[in-house]
Order: sequence, then C-alpha cells, then structure tokens
Amino acid sequence: MSHVQRSALIDSTKGLACAAIVWHHLAFYGPMADLVRQDLPDLIGWLYEYARMAVQVFLVLGGFLAAASLAPQGHARFDEPWLRIARRFVRLVVPYAVALVLAILVQAAVRPWFNHDSVSADPSLWQLLAHALLLQGVLGEESLSAGVWYVAIDFQLFALTTLLLAGASMAAAALRARWGSRRLARYWPWAITGVQALVVVGVAASLLGFNLDAQWDNWAVYFFGAYGLGMLAFWAVQSPRTLGAWGWALLMVALVLAALVLQWRGRVALAGATALALVISMRLPALMRWQGWKPLNRLGQMSYSVFLVHFAVCLTVNAVESHFWPQSIFAAELGMVLAFVLSVAAGHVLYQRVERHTPTWQAALRWQAGLVGTGLLTTAVLTGMH
Repeated sequence: MSHVQRSALIDSTKGLACAAIVWHHLAFYGPMADLVRQDLPDLIGWLYEYARMAVQVFLVLGGFLAAASLAPQGHARFDEPWLRIARRFVRLVVPYAVALVLAILVQAAVRPWFNHDSVSADPSLWQLLAHALLLQGVLGEESLSAGVWYVAIDFQLFALTTLLLAGASMAAAALRARWGSRRLARYWPWAITGVQALVVVGVAASLLGFNLDAQWDNWAVYFFGAYGLGMLAFWAVQSPRTLGAWGWALLMVALVLAALVLQWRGRVALAGATALALVISMRLPALMRWQGWKPLNRLGQMSYSVFLVHFAVCLTVNAVESHFWPQSIFAAELGMVLAFVLSVAAGHVLYQRVERHTPTWQAALRWQAGLVGTGLLTTAVLTGMH
C-alpha cells in the first residue's frame, strides 16, 4: 500500500468517523437509547442528529483514495475499467454478504421476543437479490441492516468515477492521435488535465444540482460532490508547487461556497472542511510523520468491517438488555458501551478472517448465494413455526 493510502492521519480520521457512525446508530436504533436519553438528553440528541454526518468524511476520504489509485497524476492509469469495477464489487460484497447473513440470523433469533421497529420483517427473495446486487436503494427495498445503503453508494461512486476517467482518457488519446500533442496543447494550455476538469464539472453538477433534490439520494450523483472534493484534495496534496495546491484549494472553496449560498447544507460544509483539512494537513511534513494513536489507527484500518457488522451486534445487545432490564437506565448506559466494544471486536474478527484477504469471484458467489439462501431458509422456518 502507498504512503498516502496507509497514512496514520487517514487511518485515524476513518477511525473517528467509524466510531461516530456506530454511536449514531446506537442513539438511533433500539430501546437503550430511549432510556439513556432520560439521563443524558443532550448527548443522545447530538449523536442522533449530528454524528451521522461522519458519512461525509468517509465520502471525502473515498474520493481521495480513489484519485490516488485511479489517477494520481490527473490521468487514468488503468486499461480495463470494467475489470477494475468488477474487482471493486467483489472486494466490497464478500464481507458485506457475511455481515448481512449475520444480520438476518440475529433478526430471526430476536424477532419472536423483541418487538421493535429496528427489527426488519422476514426478507423476501426479491429483497435478498436486490441486496446481493447492491441495488436495494435503487429498487426501493427495505434495508436488511443499518448503513448498507452506503456500500451501494460507494460502489456506484467508484464505478462512475472509473468510467468517467476512462472515457476522458480515451477522448484525450483520440484527440492527440488526430491533432498531435503540441497542437492539442495550444487549445488546452491549462495545468488542469481533461480528467481533472471533468471531475470539477461533476462536483459542481452534484453540489449545485443533484444534491439539492433528495429524490437522487439512492444514486451516486447525489454524493459525488463530497467524493469529488476528496479527489480534488488529493491532486492539491500532490501538486509539486505550493501555488498549485493553493489553486486547487481556492477552487474547492469556491465550489463549496457557491453550493452553500444556493442552499445551506451542513453535510456539504463538513465535506468541504474535511477536504481542505486534508490538503493542509497532508502538505505539512510534521503531520505526515505523525504516527497517530495505535488503537484509533487500527479502528480506521478495519472501519469497513466494523461498519458492516455493528448493527447485528447492537441489535443483539438491545434485545438482551430490554428483555432482562427494561426499565434500568444504568443497564442501558452500560449496554450502549458494551455494544460499541463488541462491535469493534466483531469488526476485528470480520476484518482478520474475511476483509483483509484478497477475495475471488468464487468466494463472492458463494457468499451471495449464502445470503439469499439464509434469508429464504429463515423465512421458511419462521413461517413454519407460525
């Protein structure tokens, strides 16, 4: 892994964002939060309302790392975009399917004695297939686990970016072949490449258009503003001259300010602040040498696994706590802390056993089939019991 991808600063940031998302879901789902709110209303209210915006941090970091992988110099450095997209799909869906199988089993186990809105109904075949293909949001199917919509959006963003970069590079190659590099340079004298210009246009279209309409929130274009800001931040960090980095930073500020003047959105402000903080911090040698705090770095490295598995863990703890100590505020507070600790522990197991290993198509197909089969089997068993 490159120095940029394995930066302690990035890992620590991902760790903090991961912790915020887990605590948001603890405040959002389950009866423990309702009890704790009686004792700590401000804390639960903040986690409920604002901690979810940590998703914007993940979006920016996702774009930053995508630029590092796909176009570090502003030119696409891959030849087979569809193969790249397929590999991304496999890498995402193997731990995703494992976590969804666990979520289905946990919900089936607690459903008979834990009556709460956070427990989904028995999954249908169509719902399971939609999840297996990362199309649940697009097809309007209820999610089987909290936060899985983000996995689908992450894949859409990567696929969209890969195709945009590949298309721009092919167009540039065709123009060079027809006109020659010197003649083309006279018509395109700017330091920004065609690929980078296309990303800027995409960011503007998202922030000033698609992101204003919630009807687009199941599609990548709604989130491309934050993702693209991460890509621009990477090119700013990589700029060999300070003036060039400032140019990128000013462009990012202009895009974000224009979006906020059009309509204030806290999520856009956070995405812009995160992107600018990346530029500033990663151009400072002292911060680049910073080793971070090892537990937080580790949480950042396995944040995807923790993100995937935490819902099943939190649901289990909620069910047990509400069954045995339904009126105890202290038990609920202890339960929320325990749920977070167990979520990290379960994420560590998923990361070590599944995510960190390079997946194959065979493994992906097995787990996708396992996801559908587990869902249908639990539905059949519970239907038979009733």
